[in-house]
Amino acid sequence: MGEPTRAWDEIFKRQGKVFTEPHADVPGIVQLLKRGGADTVLDLGSGSGRHTVYLARHGFSVYGLDNSAAGIDITRQWLAEEDLAAELQLQNMMEKLPYPDAFFDAVISIQVIHHARLATIRGIVGEIRRVLKRGGFVFVTVPALRNQAGSFEEIEPRTFVPLDGPEKGLPHHIFTLEELRQLFGAFDVTGVHLDATDHHCLSAFKR
Repeated sequence: MGEPTRAWDEIFKRQGKVFTEPHADVPGIVQLLKRGGADTVLDLGSGSGRHTVYLARHGFSVYGLDNSAAGIDITRQWLAEEDLAAELQLQNMMEKLPYPDAFFDAVISIQVIHHARLATIRGIVGEIRRVLKRGGFVFVTVPALRNQAGSFEEIEPRTFVPLDGPEKGLPHHIFTLEELRQLFGAFDVTGVHLDATDHHCLSAFKR
């Protein structure tokens, strides 16, 4: 697909943290992980750090990966301000993840993995499965509606690229519920629901 757009890098440079509060489901996920004895958690597409910082506050060994240098810098500063620690990695999520097999107890990826063609997204999900321990937990959110403003080019079925606006050039795959369940067919899916921003929220465990 070529070099990914740096749309969010520019957004973070202009606006800073952008998001500060965790996704509404994350506090409950933290409690679920604590009950299960989880320790290592990957925040895949960590952005400017809202979930990396939140998880670190709750005592997890947190790893954050993002392709925005500005986002990584903001996250690092935010962690330092709160005297917290996390392992941060500047990398495109479309590449092989820089972690061993079966390394994480959990992976969260919120409003991130849909930014690619479907074949690439399948590869990302395969990497999530590879780095999760058996029985490890995954939580992802992806859009159910094409609700960004402006004009789009459809580059494959249900994958759209904005031609203007802050996410110009950044692919958006819009998922059906059936498609999302098929994507995670190698996992035990425990629930899918729509959040307040019309994103499918999927919870699952690695078999």
